[in-house]
Amino acid sequence: MTDGAGSGPRVQGSGRRTGSGPSAFKRKALCAVAATIAVLFTEVATAAAGDRYALIVAGASGGQEYAVQYAAWTRDLAAVLGERMKIDREHLKVLTDTPEASAAATAANVRQHLTAVRRTMTRDDLLFIVLIGHGTFDGVDAKFNLVGADLESAQWAELLAGLPGRVVVVNTSSASFPFIERLTGDRRVVITATDSVAQRFDTVFPDYFIKAFRSDAADIDKNDRISIWEAFIAATGEVRRHYQRRGQLATERALLDDNGDGVGRDAGGTGDDGSLASHVYLDEPLPGAQPTDEVLLKLLQKRAALETDLDELKVRRSFLRASEYQSEFERLMVELARVNKEIRARVKS
Repeated sequence: MTDGAGSGPRVQGSGRRTGSGPSAFKRKALCAVAATIAVLFTEVATAAAGDRYALIVAGASGGQEYAVQYAAWTRDLAAVLGERMKIDREHLKVLTDTPEASAAATAANVRQHLTAVRRTMTRDDLLFIVLIGHGTFDGVDAKFNLVGADLESAQWAELLAGLPGRVVVVNTSSASFPFIERLTGDRRVVITATDSVAQRFDTVFPDYFIKAFRSDAADIDKNDRISIWEAFIAATGEVRRHYQRRGQLATERALLDDNGDGVGRDAGGTGDDGSLASHVYLDEPLPGAQPTDEVLLKLLQKRAALETDLDELKVRRSFLRASEYQSEFERLMVELARVNKEIRARVKS
């Protein structure tokens, strides 16, 4: 979970005088390889040493039906983080719509917890925040509904300002888009369930986002880990299929921002967003894991985006002329075939 590596173990020389010729070249090459290995070792060791913090905030339910749903999502997510990701129980905080004062999803408890994290967090650490509940927009700023007074996106931004480590914020509520604009920043991943404040219906994104961390199908690059980007891709695909199965137009479209421009992109879009999220994991690094093949990763991301576009096209089929649908379908299939060919060639190499 680091952006760079410190100096690795010092490579000791043989004490012989370096001259010219093949033997000198070989020694230089070996030293270069040793130095590279040392740097990689340091990166892995530093990443493994970083602490991981998680905060789940299940806000005001507003009714029994919502209370049951939010409780189930919260329970499932806490289990994923504790049991699968092995996040230290002391670093996993859950705030809900409960009469128990210390565990209630109040603004005061949110502030208190983030203040405590700030006191111990280092640059190598990761803070993962998930908001589950209702969201509103008052014409000026978006709010996440807490127990009692709410916190606006601008206030969340103030609470997170200056935190030294990586921060991932996932607002799964309706009308959550302004959180992208407000919380964007360096070494930040911000995900919202909607791309517009006009999307005010209850969302299903949290259900599929949580399930993605247990799904082998979400592991795009097949490294036995689910990155934040992979969970985002998997969840948005399932959300589209959720509405498609019901014959409905989707009333939510998730966005991800991790390049600091506050714009974000959806799963089928283009742009720089996704690079950081592709390398952010909630679990600890696997011992002996191979370094990421960046070229293959980009190809796999492209394939996932094309598959998302195909799903979306099928949803829009009834609204398109037959010729328009066929033309776009063929374009996507040709591009998908090209990307798959490049993936196969990369894997064989």
